Amino acid sequence: MQLGIKTDPIETRYSYDWLFSLAQSENISNIQLGSFFELYTLEDAFFYQLKEKAVKYNIKIKSMFTAHRELGGFFYGDVFFEKAARKSYERFIEVAAILGVDYCGSNPGAVYRDRLESKDQGIECYLSHMRELMHIAEEKGLKGLTMEPMSSLSEPPSTPAEMDYMIGKLKDYHDDHPENTVPVFLCGDISHGIADQNQEIIYSNMELFEYGLKYMAEFHFKNTDTVFNNTFGFNEEEMKEGIVDLCKIRELLIRCKNSIPVKDFVGYLEIGGPKIGRDYSDPLLDRELRSSIQSLKSIFK
Repeated sequence: MQLGIKTDPIETRYSYDWLFSLAQSENISNIQLGSFFELYTLEDAFFYQLKEKAVKYNIKIKSMFTAHRELGGFFYGDVFFEKAARKSYERFIEVAAILGVDYCGSNPGAVYRDRLESKDQGIECYLSHMRELMHIAEEKGLKGLTMEPMSSLSEPPSTPAEMDYMIGKLKDYHDDHPENTVPVFLCGDISHGIADQNQEIIYSNMELFEYGLKYMAEFHFKNTDTVFNNTFGFNEEEMKEGIVDLCKIRELLIRCKNSIPVKDFVGYLEIGGPKIGRDYSDPLLDRELRSSIQSLKSIFK
């Protein structure tokens, strides 16, 4: 397994040069580009320049993944949101191709909580579009698309049964069209478990992470609390407060390494960092990232 950093915490406050330089100084070469609002309308030239910039720092922009749940329009039962999600997802794939990433993806979306009965319809709408997007991704030269198992029953896939169903349906389609589609994998998250309305644990984060490994091409490193409410990093204080045991994650990955479907498996540090837009908090991002990276490196050498 290799380590990487997702770019979310620099949004609006630090440049890519700043992050690439930090990653280089920590001997981290893999970057997952998190989405941002302008991504879908920026000209191609910006992304060609970003790719060249990464090369100067010996950085590989290896993956792209959404940061704001902005591609969830397949689940709303609204044709306008559905069209917007499809248009944006196609642009997301185009940008991924320009940057030369291996994988790109998003969480599939969320069904409105006042319309939970429409979840199955939303899943089928998402799967229908993904089958077509698998062809587009293959044409653009990607290795695969990804989806993220989430911590809420309104955001499928969250349960093992939903992972099996959604990945299984897309795998069947890829098996029927191996020459002109890419496979769809999970982008896991070690902090995602499911707690019900009474904060009783239905599935722990470790249970869901282990179950999803057989479908997983990459994952996110985040720490969390006992009911998966707050997420944070891995500095000394956060390691005491959080429930994620990095040693157990390492043991699990070693034990299950033969079930992971890709050889280039990367875990990306995905934290939001300190409060955005304050003179007293923005400068703390360097320390927060480095402390978490160093904790990860001490376990995953």
